[in-house]
Amino acid sequence: MSTNAAELYKRIQKDPEHTQVLFRQALQDPQGAIETICELGKSIGLPVTPDEVKNHLASLDDEDTKQWLIKARGGL
Repeated sequence: MSTNAAELYKRIQKDPEHTQVLFRQALQDPQGAIETICELGKSIGLPVTPDEVKNHLASLDDEDTKQWLIKARGGL
């Protein structure tokens, strides 16, 4: 698992507004949400690949993430 993916996830979680934007995007365009996450990571010095993002999300065991994954499953 990429440590960048874990750190990036933590940073995204700390910004509820950003989290909501990504969630809405994932509902409409799951692959686009992954791309947005990768672009964000690159812009802040935490580059990740789409597979690293997917693997990290799949490895998490918390209810909020599970709900997010259920709703956005199509591209994740």
